[in-house]
Amino acid sequence: MFQPSNHPQDASSSLLMQVDPKEPSMVVSDEMQNGVFPQAQTIIYNSKKLQDDLHVLGMKIKHHEDNIKLLKSHRYKLDDSILDLQVTLGKYHSSTQPNTENDAHSSNPSEEETTKQILRHEKSAAGILCQLKMHHDTQTSHLSLTKDVLGVVATLGKVDDDNLSRLFSEYLGVETMLAIVCKTYEGVKAFETYDKDGQINKGSGFHALGASIGKELDGRFLVICLENLRPYCGEFMVDDPQRRLDLLKPKLPNGECPPGFMGFAVNMINVECTNLFFLTGSGHGLRETLFYNLFSHMQVYKTREDMAFSLPCISDGAISLDGGMIKGAGVFSLGNRNDVDVRFPKSSVTSTQPDNNIDTKKHLKEMKWKRETMLEDIKREQALLDTARQSFERKKEEFVKFLAQSSAYATRVQAGFTPR
Repeated sequence: MFQPSNHPQDASSSLLMQVDPKEPSMVVSDEMQNGVFPQAQTIIYNSKKLQDDLHVLGMKIKHHEDNIKLLKSHRYKLDDSILDLQVTLGKYHSSTQPNTENDAHSSNPSEEETTKQILRHEKSAAGILCQLKMHHDTQTSHLSLTKDVLGVVATLGKVDDDNLSRLFSEYLGVETMLAIVCKTYEGVKAFETYDKDGQINKGSGFHALGASIGKELDGRFLVICLENLRPYCGEFMVDDPQRRLDLLKPKLPNGECPPGFMGFAVNMINVECTNLFFLTGSGHGLRETLFYNLFSHMQVYKTREDMAFSLPCISDGAISLDGGMIKGAGVFSLGNRNDVDVRFPKSSVTSTQPDNNIDTKKHLKEMKWKRETMLEDIKREQALLDTARQSFERKKEEFVKFLAQSSAYATRVQAGFTPR
């Protein structure tokens, strides 16, 4: 007769001996004897190992992806800095164009030449103002009418070469180039008065001033009021004596700057020292008021092809050195160039080059070297990333194959077939 044991383990062992062999517990016992459980343990172990290997490879992939992302971020910043320095140094290379224009129009305009160009429009407000300054300078400076006048648009900025001068002038048009710039709205009101019927009073304001020197003002003219312009409110380029605007560079979907992009027109205007520190009543200078409103984010490219390729990045117009022009989003200016006869004067060598020119060039060379080194680092990380991805794919295939084999094995065991 069976005597139960006092020890729990002995009791359970004895109970197993009395169980019907057809019961599930007997099947488990048989499976243990046939090596099913050790096989299952092996499957679990191998599965975990493959998963761990995939995890390690996945972490390697992420590590290299993060490194590439960081390196590219630094590279884009270097690209921006290099471009800013090139702008500061005035490194614009205009496309070589055959000059078929009149010599007076194709030569690099000086300040005197720009003044002569304005004087040719003798019946314009700008022409009358220039005549007053040239022949009645002492008298003009005491006139309440002109006290608030800062100057004519064409005389308030300079550019680095004749091609840019022609392109910028054509983009703005002669009416804007001849616009008179006032500091306040009081100065604008002084230019013109009206009778009770809203008709212009020719006996006062600038109309009377023109008549006083024998020049009758003809047609409409633009007057720009600086205090009423919406100024640029962003940051400025660091350590830039010209206080150029730190505008966000255009980026393609891959994060790179478009090919042929040379900069923003608003930053290619050089402001003379006499006006560089001028501030409106709200504390804004000429670049962030006048020129920002004239050019906004207008971009400059080397060629029409570069400009066309960068269309998704252009929102406020663009020009190319070979004559291409986009006036605004979706507005293309086609046909032959319209040579505007009033242009910005060309900067003198001393005004375009900063005092620390040698240091700037040295710094530019160092940054270009850093960029090349960074490109090599990116290539190396990319190679490591490619290797890690290949290893991951091979390991994944191995894991999928293992899962298929394990599934087949589990199906056979469930059906009552065990390996011999």
